[in-house]
Amino acid sequence: MKQSFLFFILSLMMISSVVYSQSKVDTDIEAALVNARKGVFWALMNIPVKKAKIEKSLINEDRLIAKVKIAKELNGIKIESTGFNNTNEVTIVLYRSADSLIKDGYIKKGDLELYSDDD
Repeated sequence: MKQSFLFFILSLMMISSVVYSQSKVDTDIEAALVNARKGVFWALMNIPVKKAKIEKSLINEDRLIAKVKIAKELNGIKIESTGFNNTNEVTIVLYRSADSLIKDGYIKKGDLELYSDDD
């Protein structure tokens, strides 16, 4: 009886340790994802009109939170945002058509001709 109780206690401790570890990883990934989303929102508000592509590092309180790349594609743009948290990084790649960018108010209709394969 004493051995089964001891086994039960050890099993419970191991399970709680694994659950805590998974929770910590999930929290770290979520923070990196939030930073990557900040990069996406920054990119949508700073779409280049004259340049074919730009890269930007977003820094807050002396910490790198995201690296953002914006590249013009045929009839749209590609945004790649990598968010960081401690040693974790999460990358989001987003493609938006010129029509949806105009519809959502990120670019003007006159900018449409600038988004071509000639750039």
